[in-house]
Amino acid sequence: MPTIVVEVMPKAELLDPAGKAVAGSLRRSGGSAFTDVRIGKRFELTVDGEVTDAVLAEAQKLADELLSNSVIEDVVKVTVA
Repeated sequence: MPTIVVEVMPKAELLDPAGKAVAGSLRRSGGSAFTDVRIGKRFELTVDGEVTDAVLAEAQKLADELLSNSVIEDVVKVTVA
């Protein structure tokens, strides 16, 4: 069965406290090549049948209206895996 993957990230202009904590841990453990970390969400939607344009559009609508909070997050990608 095909899977649609939805990736959601905090808006770039907002603070990401969890990402900041991970970035600090990376620096303390020697990960000096990394300057920033942002933590997002990944949703995997399993489709029973073919992924048509209509199914993909429905997934995009769900991503925009249900899976993300448009005030603080952006849907960055909706793809078929």
